[in-house]
Amino acid sequence: MAQVELVMPKMGESIMEATILHWLKKPGDKIDQDESVLEVATDKVDTEVPSTHAGVLKEILAKEGEVVKVGKPIAIISTEATAEAGTSPTPSSASPEKIDGQEKSSVEDLMATPTNGANGTHHGAADFKNTTRFYSPLVKNIAKEENILVAELETIPGSGSEGRVTKKDILAYVQNRKLGTSIKEQAAQSATVTSSSPKVPVSISGGDEIIQMDRMRKMIAERMVDSKRISPHVTSFVEADVTNIVFWRNKVKNEFQKREGDTLTLTPIFIEAVAMAIKDYPMINVQVDGDKIIKKRDINIGMAVALPSGNLIVPVIKNADQYNITGLTKIVNDLAKRARDNKLKPDELAGGTFTVSNVGSFGNVMGTPIIMQPQVAIIALGAVQKKPAVIETPYGDAIAIRHKMFLSHSYDHRVVDGALGGSVVRRIADYLEKFDINRTF
Repeated sequence: MAQVELVMPKMGESIMEATILHWLKKPGDKIDQDESVLEVATDKVDTEVPSTHAGVLKEILAKEGEVVKVGKPIAIISTEATAEAGTSPTPSSASPEKIDGQEKSSVEDLMATPTNGANGTHHGAADFKNTTRFYSPLVKNIAKEENILVAELETIPGSGSEGRVTKKDILAYVQNRKLGTSIKEQAAQSATVTSSSPKVPVSISGGDEIIQMDRMRKMIAERMVDSKRISPHVTSFVEADVTNIVFWRNKVKNEFQKREGDTLTLTPIFIEAVAMAIKDYPMINVQVDGDKIIKKRDINIGMAVALPSGNLIVPVIKNADQYNITGLTKIVNDLAKRARDNKLKPDELAGGTFTVSNVGSFGNVMGTPIIMQPQVAIIALGAVQKKPAVIETPYGDAIAIRHKMFLSHSYDHRVVDGALGGSVVRRIADYLEKFDINRTF
């Protein structure tokens, strides 16, 4: 007889914990290897966790809604050898009451036991036992490293499920702490904002429909509000002539489809131009950490994708400047498809340094996009339209029908001034207008 532990898997370098959303199996159910057992949520994406072994789900160790650290056991699986021996309890099996007691004890130990550190000291287990809030091991460990007392921890507003303090919450608090912002000052600022911006009551009539936001929409709403609060947004606009690109794509798209088995769209061509402009202006490829500017080495371009649910997700093309048109096309099509099928991996949503949003796919000519924190810039691509335009020829000026589009570049005015923000979008337009119609793919 053998029993194995199913642990919370590692789902990306930056993912340290996950929330259990829903168990797809219950104790006693048979499970095949690689069959999905539960759904979990991270700060990046919702995903299913497959079983590492075939057998029978013996015991669930973590309840729905619980936040579990990566590597911690979440269930016990009896292997096929155990299952064949029968499912009746053995003398060594614990009764339901005993199992419940063990679960309760383990949770209390997890909350109360300090993580071993250099000096082996902490605020004390009794402090956490007396608190009215749940703190994940990751949050408690950060609190220990930053010497945050439990009484101080209790004052931090939580944005997680049921008001729990998340990694993002405590790190933001630590950053404010380092900048000299006290709890009282934060409270005073919050009170000022609340008093100056009272909530406007919503009028609801009998024929109105009330729709509860899903988890992703709540997250989007929170991040968009945070971005507008953190970054002073400025947007610059440029109109680009993309006639050469449209003609080239129309000329090669059938051959490309036949040879590569993928549809050639305008998006990868635009992303190529963005990557080249970022290489020319590397200070647009930065992030802000307090009073420090972090200049990123890699050019990782996020690509906003609209989901069938109406929500938005932003998969990231890592090292976008290292691909040709063919490579970018395959990556763009693959990420977009898997995004709509909810099959993206957490790592594919992390690490972006600049974002592209194609508002033209909805028939919009321009937009003022909101920056994806902690990035400092985002560009919106408008719809390509036929317009009469004045063009220069060896025989004088003439009016011709050209394909044109607007580029809208929003940037963080804390670190990106108009000269840099305007130059970047102008350079992107230059690369698009100078596109070689005779190039190969």
